[in-house]
Amino acid sequence: MRTTTTLLLAIVLLASCNQYQKTPSGLSYKITKGNGKEKLKQGAFIKFNVEYKVPPKDSILTSSFGHIPAYLVVDTTKVSKHSFLEILTKCAVGDKVDFVMSVDSLKNFGMIEYNNIFRAKDMIKGRLEILRAFNNEPDAMADLGKEQNLEKDREIKELQAYTTKQGIKTQSVSSGVLVEVTNAGDVQKADSGKQVQILYKGSFVGGKVFDSNMDKNSPNNQPLSVIMGTNGVIKGMDDGLRIFGKGGKGKIFIPAMLGYGQNGYPPTIPGYSNLIFEIEILDISIPAPKPVQPAGPNMQPQNPAH
Repeated sequence: MRTTTTLLLAIVLLASCNQYQKTPSGLSYKITKGNGKEKLKQGAFIKFNVEYKVPPKDSILTSSFGHIPAYLVVDTTKVSKHSFLEILTKCAVGDKVDFVMSVDSLKNFGMIEYNNIFRAKDMIKGRLEILRAFNNEPDAMADLGKEQNLEKDREIKELQAYTTKQGIKTQSVSSGVLVEVTNAGDVQKADSGKQVQILYKGSFVGGKVFDSNMDKNSPNNQPLSVIMGTNGVIKGMDDGLRIFGKGGKGKIFIPAMLGYGQNGYPPTIPGYSNLIFEIEILDISIPAPKPVQPAGPNMQPQNPAH
């Protein structure tokens, strides 16, 4: 009986494998048809979810499922080898695609290098779902804006649930950042244009610290100096600091979309990471005006971002 069951399983698996087709570059794929009737056309702007998993335990390398979908224009003149782009015009809205990429093939095509993630002879598993097609870029970008707002709303709800569960009393600023005020500090607040000296400790919601200048024994133990409203810190931090004056202490709970967003800050901060910053305001002052320098043909504007 056991032998018969094993044989039947092998037949089913073989039949399943035979459902996969191959592109000219060797990408294995299987399309599960949805309700869409028309295949995607050249020049269409599409909205889709995509996910990649890597060995040895099919760990998710990257995924848009449950977050902000991806968007691109179908361009058959710029088809990347050994990727799902090869088969987009075989798909319609609503279709789902499973595909398998060879790390060796990607290396041979010059798309990756071998490392501790992409190893020789490994296979990367992917899945794709075509959600929608647009006739023009403005419509696609408007839809992207809606998805970004939905993502931020989800993250704010996650932070609200976390602080409620932990018994942390917070107030919300207009952008959605949550702030726990331990000490509000002086009346003069960290408004736009003010120079602020900050001690901070940044951590993930799970508690792991990723950066801090609060430890006197740390090489990074100097106060962070920023001018408010100049993109010197991530937007969520800038929004939260404005509640505090000199001497202020507290925590700022920042949704990912007001922090490092969907891309994160590799390798330290993964994409879609909600962050918590413990802060102390050491000083608030009016920055000294910069001396006016004569403009020259080679002068470039400085990047104010920290």
